[in-house]
Amino acid sequence: MSSFPRLLAAFLFLFLLTVSTRRAAAACADEKFSGNRVFAACADLPRLGASVHWTYDAASSSLSVAFLATPPSGGWIAWGLNPTGTGMGGTQALLAAPKSGGAYGVQTYNINGYSFGSPGKIAYDTSGLAAEVGAGGRVRMFGTLKLNGTGAEVNQVWQVGPVDGGAITMHATGNDNLNSKGTLNLVTGASAAASGGGSILRKKNTHGVLNAVSWGLLLPMGAIFARYLKTFKSADPAWFYLHVACQLIGYAVGVSGWATGIHLGNLSKGITYSVHRNIGITVFALGTLQIFALFLRPKKDHKYRLYWNIYHHSIGYTIIILGIINIFKGMSILSVDQKWKTAYIIAICILGAIALILEVVTWVIVLKRRKEESKTYNGNGNGHLPLSM
Repeated sequence: MSSFPRLLAAFLFLFLLTVSTRRAAAACADEKFSGNRVFAACADLPRLGASVHWTYDAASSSLSVAFLATPPSGGWIAWGLNPTGTGMGGTQALLAAPKSGGAYGVQTYNINGYSFGSPGKIAYDTSGLAAEVGAGGRVRMFGTLKLNGTGAEVNQVWQVGPVDGGAITMHATGNDNLNSKGTLNLVTGASAAASGGGSILRKKNTHGVLNAVSWGLLLPMGAIFARYLKTFKSADPAWFYLHVACQLIGYAVGVSGWATGIHLGNLSKGITYSVHRNIGITVFALGTLQIFALFLRPKKDHKYRLYWNIYHHSIGYTIIILGIINIFKGMSILSVDQKWKTAYIIAICILGAIALILEVVTWVIVLKRRKEESKTYNGNGNGHLPLSM
């Protein structure tokens, strides 16, 4: 009798496993297609809520396929095979987009780099290209490809994106979009997500963190030290070393972030964020100019010191403002979670509040000193400030 609970538990486990497996398999298997289209196998893809259905004839290397995905309203969907790699570049794609009358049509694209370019002939002969819109705006794309002796396991890439003014435009750059690729075994039906997109996403996140910490936090902190701490005589020359330390560390970290951005640009040919890139280059150039300007700083009593101070302060505040603007642009490009935007906004607000409080304190101290100096000056018989001043 003691074995009965174990047998019951094993039975329940197998029952639940069977039910869950059937439910998982039913997601794509329950699809019904128009025109009496039937496919031998299907797979729910791990990104973008898409699925692919196919019938593969190994003898003739013929692949009949249906790709289903939900694009942005009125947008496009694409699916293709990459015979030379695992990414977007080199993909032989089928793309369905709305035509002038609103109905969807399918065109073929031989993708070079990271842009679709113009429709044209691909490496596979195609036939039966068609598309339709199902419930919930889910687009279904059909076609038959002659694979020319390609093996059973293929590299597949899929994507969705918007249409603007009748033209297909750049897809989003979120995690799902960057990782919508993988392998598919046409015989066994096994599919797997490809690695690599995650690596690029990590580099983008690293780029963002480095620049947020450097241009967005360390440089503003260094500016606060320079403007406000030097008001306190007891903080001299500590304020100067704190200022220089923050700016040098911030610049070093910022250069790393800038270099990471250049590397990402080389990895993403055809994908250009012009405003973000140009602001980044400007910030880097001005930051480098500030570093070299330190070696040309005149002494306090030099006649050009005033002009150098005006230049140094103007360029410094420009770098901080442009850096913060570019950080928010970068967050929008990465489509970061709102919590990270909120965290950065809170950090900037804290620095701003500290600066505002210190600004008030500084003016109180300066006005008090001026009042005391005025009394000392008026009480001095020769009409000049004491030599000790």
